[in-house]
Amino acid sequence: MRELLRKSPRFFAITAVIALALRLLFVFTSPHITDDSRIYADIAKNWLGHGIYGITDSGQVVPTYIRLPGYPAFLATTFALLGEDNFRAVLLLQVLFDLGTCFVVTDLARRMLGNRTACAAFLLTALCPFLANYTGAALTETLEVFFTALALDFATIGSRELDAGRLLPWLWCGLAIFANISLRPDGGLLLAAIGLYLLLLLVRAVRAHQPRFRLFAAGVVLTVFALGPFVPWTIRNWRVFHRFQPLTSRYANGPDDFVPLGFNHWVKTWMADYVSVEEIYWQEPGAKIDPQDLPNRAFDSLEQKQETLEAINWYNETTEIDAELDTQFEALAKQRVEHSRLRYYVWLPLLRIADMWLRPRTELLPPDPRWWLLEDDVKWMALSLGFGAINLAYIVMAILGVVSVARARRGSTQGRLASAKTPTYLGLLVIFLLLRSAFLGTLENPEPRYTLECYPAVIVCATALFREKSV
Repeated sequence: MRELLRKSPRFFAITAVIALALRLLFVFTSPHITDDSRIYADIAKNWLGHGIYGITDSGQVVPTYIRLPGYPAFLATTFALLGEDNFRAVLLLQVLFDLGTCFVVTDLARRMLGNRTACAAFLLTALCPFLANYTGAALTETLEVFFTALALDFATIGSRELDAGRLLPWLWCGLAIFANISLRPDGGLLLAAIGLYLLLLLVRAVRAHQPRFRLFAAGVVLTVFALGPFVPWTIRNWRVFHRFQPLTSRYANGPDDFVPLGFNHWVKTWMADYVSVEEIYWQEPGAKIDPQDLPNRAFDSLEQKQETLEAINWYNETTEIDAELDTQFEALAKQRVEHSRLRYYVWLPLLRIADMWLRPRTELLPPDPRWWLLEDDVKWMALSLGFGAINLAYIVMAILGVVSVARARRGSTQGRLASAKTPTYLGLLVIFLLLRSAFLGTLENPEPRYTLECYPAVIVCATALFREKSV
C-alpha cells in the first residue's frame, strides 16, 4: 500500500481532500442526533459518571443490556477527552474513521484484484455519498463499515498467507469482527461469512488432498478472538440480570419490557418498503397510525380489513399496545400467513431485500421517502433521483465486476488452473453479500442503512471491471 501511495501521491492527496470536504459538508449541514444517539449517549455518560453501564429511568441509573458496549465506549472515550455531549467531536472522529475506510478498501481491492483496481477503489469509496452521509449521524454505521472493511482485508491477508502458516492476520480479523459485533449484533454475519469461506476452502483442500490443519487453526483463532472478548459481557449480564445474554435481545428491549410480538408479526406479513417503516412501524409506541397509510397488501379480504382497522383504531386511542391488543394483531398475522405462505416466506422477503438495496438512500436527508411520486420540491426530487442513480450504478458495476471475473476464470485454461491452486478471494465478498442480504430479508423493518455495511464489498466487486486481465 505504501508503494502505491508513493507512485500516485497527487491522486491520493487530491481525492482524500475531496473526500474530507464531502464528509464535512454532511457533518456541518445535516448532522443527525437521533433517539438512538441519545440512548447511546445516556449509557456512555452513566458509564463515565457512575461506573454503571445503564440508562437513566425516572432519575435513577438502571443497569441495561439493550445496547452492546461498542458505540457507548466510543462515545464515552470522546466525551471524556473532548467534553460531555460533544457530538460535534463524535461526528468529526467518524469522518476520520470513514477516511480510514477509504484506505482499507483500497488495500482490500489491491490484495484481491491487483494494483490497477486500487485507485478505482479509493475513488469510489472517497466519493460515495452514502458513506459520507452517515458520518454526520451519531449512529454505529460509520464504525461498522470501517471494521467490516478491516475484517475482510485481514481475512484476505490471512488466506494468502495460509501456506506460510501465519495465523496473526486471523487474530486481527477476529478482533475486527469483535469490534463490529460490539457495535451491533448483526455484525456476527461477517463472522458467519468468513467462517463459511474457510469451510469451502477446507472442502476444496480435502478434495485436492492438501494440508488442512492450517485452515482449521485459522478458523479456531478467528472464532476465539471474535467471540472470546464477549465472555466478560456475558458474565456481567448473568450476574446482574440472571440471564444468558451474550449479545442483546432481538428488539433491544430490557428484561421487563413488553414487546408487541403480535404487532411485529402482523407487520411482517405485509411490509415491503421503507416508507411503511416510517409511517407505521416507527409510530408504535407513542404516535398515532393513519389507517390511510396502510397499503392494500395489508388486507386479504374486506372482513380482514375491517378487523385490521378496528385494531388500529384501538391502538390510536392510547398509542400503546397491551397484551390483549397484541393478541388481536397476532391473530391477524396468523390469518395472513395461512392465506399465503409463499408470500410470507418468499415474495415479501425478496421485496424487502430489493427495497433495502435499491432505495435512493436519502433517509437522513429532507427528500420525501415516497420519491417515486415526484411530488417533492424540485431540488429534493433531483437529490433523490441522483442518489438513486448513484446507488444503482454501484450495484450494477459490482454485479458486472463479479460476472467478468467469473467468465474470465471459466473461459481460459490459465484461469481454470489458477482457480484450482489459489482461493477465489472475490468469492468471500459474494458470500458476505448474499448471506447478509438473506438475513435482512427476515427482518420486518427494511431500512436501507442495514445494507450500508456491504458497501466495502460492493465497491471492491465493482473495481473488478478495472482489473488486470490476468487476475
